[in-house]
Amino acid sequence: MNARHFREAWRKSLNRCHLIQRVWHDGLVRRMHLQFAWLLPAQPMANLTFLAPHGLHRRNLRGDLLGGVTAAVVALPLALAFGNAALGEGGAVYGLYGAVVVGFFAALFGGTPSQVSGPTGPMSVAVAGVVATLAELGVNENLGTGELLPLVMAAVVLGGLFQILFGLLRLGRYVTLVPYSVVSGFMSGVGVIILLLQVGPFLGISTRGGVVASLTQLHQHFTTGGGINPAALGIGIMTAAVVFLTPKRIGRILPSPLLALLIITPISLIWGELVPRIGVIPEGGLHLALPSVGDHWGALVQAGLILAVLGSIDSLLTSLVADSLTQTQHWSDRELIGQGIGNSLAGLFSGLPGAGATMRTVINVKSGGKTPLSGMVHSLTLLLVLVGAGPLAAQIPNALLAGILMKVGIDIIDWNFLFRAHRISTKTAGVMYGVLLMTVFWDLIWAVLVGVFVANLMTIESITAYQLEGMETQDSMMASPDLPADEKALLDACDGHVMVFRLSGPLSFGAAKGISDRMSLVRNYKVLILDLSAVARLGVTAALALESMLNAAVGHKRHVFLIAPEGRVRERLERLNLQDRVTGGLSISRKVALQRAVELCRLS
Repeated sequence: MNARHFREAWRKSLNRCHLIQRVWHDGLVRRMHLQFAWLLPAQPMANLTFLAPHGLHRRNLRGDLLGGVTAAVVALPLALAFGNAALGEGGAVYGLYGAVVVGFFAALFGGTPSQVSGPTGPMSVAVAGVVATLAELGVNENLGTGELLPLVMAAVVLGGLFQILFGLLRLGRYVTLVPYSVVSGFMSGVGVIILLLQVGPFLGISTRGGVVASLTQLHQHFTTGGGINPAALGIGIMTAAVVFLTPKRIGRILPSPLLALLIITPISLIWGELVPRIGVIPEGGLHLALPSVGDHWGALVQAGLILAVLGSIDSLLTSLVADSLTQTQHWSDRELIGQGIGNSLAGLFSGLPGAGATMRTVINVKSGGKTPLSGMVHSLTLLLVLVGAGPLAAQIPNALLAGILMKVGIDIIDWNFLFRAHRISTKTAGVMYGVLLMTVFWDLIWAVLVGVFVANLMTIESITAYQLEGMETQDSMMASPDLPADEKALLDACDGHVMVFRLSGPLSFGAAKGISDRMSLVRNYKVLILDLSAVARLGVTAALALESMLNAAVGHKRHVFLIAPEGRVRERLERLNLQDRVTGGLSISRKVALQRAVELCRLS
């Protein structure tokens, strides 16, 4: 057998093996679907495998390896910086723990194949808020000896469990319904928070807590005679220069955060102990540490819910970015389950909670990553760094991480929309700026909830105005030009004693006010014709308002005709028994109703 025949035989045997494997896999998927159907969101049969990574295949092995390693290079300095931002001095290593655990398990169980997960700006800000809340309750803030870290990790575990619950309840699709003005205001607010929280470390001054607490500590530091640490400030300025001024052609080869880490850390050794550093990283890598709840159940449940909601929003928004880059469609509910599993396990290994990271996901895709393998490679690469480079990472200055985070904060702010929102809509701009201020000075989740509530009220107001425009009140003195000539003649023959009330479009509860405002007109006519033939949908509140108008007309001894086509609108009216209170039932046409109205006007 020559080489060509050998290759052909080998190819055929491989095809047969792949066919057998595919048949076995499909059978396994169907069996798992029957077993876990109550647990999984509705998706095509090819995706209904709960244990296998979503979208995993071996056809892109080289791209996934390259994308994962590249994403890890970017993630390393960011994970350390977010850990420091969330937990204060000594917290950098916990950001790295979170990047390893969340990055691996969110990729393994998540629903966005190319997404890379880990600590993010919004999540680090949320954890800083948890720390501030626990500090107000009198919890010792020392990460090494106090009870702060086990309590924070309990909140992280609870947040992950909430995310799993969100996924099982299939709530993922609702995140995309958040208005852009709210998302923009929230993300810009998070960027402002990151900037304000890094002012202290950038100047070499130790601060903890939220925005107000950090700014208060800075004010007290300067009023009591304290000053700036010149060495830390110099390191911060050098870091900012590197991350902001690195040419793009160099940044494509070596990301600017990593470049700053490699250049500035050795330089900082000149100042020795004068510069605050992240401190010793525990040897042995990850280790299981059970969280503690103590007497703070209420505060921890609330904190877990905040982390879950924020992590879900952050992850699914990044999933939309990944979809646009890869021309695929993510599985939102499974993504929430994967993120929840990752965050729950991160809490058990003292890791910072994470979410889908936009910058790392974009770099992963641009580097060739397409499947969950890239996210897992990213995690394993960071684990190798954690195990082998701990002593080197301990020398990283806090001011260096603050400089990196200032670049992150500026990038998160939605500058494009921030300066032109008022040109598009004053109300939209008001919502965006309001959410921004509430995010910075009040609460992350409440800012989103209030923003969504106000934005929805504004939307309802606009829809209601549109619905009211579709309400036409006509008599012989003001017949609509779009009324057919024969019907217009019949209406003129009524000599002003008939009112035709025409409605169109979907009628929600907002339309009830317009219907009620016209109720007083009923008594001025002998015959009322309610024309719903152009109504596509009738809300309960609008239906009850129509019933009130009909009852008012009957109470004033007026004749009423109600015109409703076959479909859901008529079914709703029949449930209210309106067909028994009108002349001719609900199937009468508008022309027949006008003919009957002419007869009634002549008889009276």
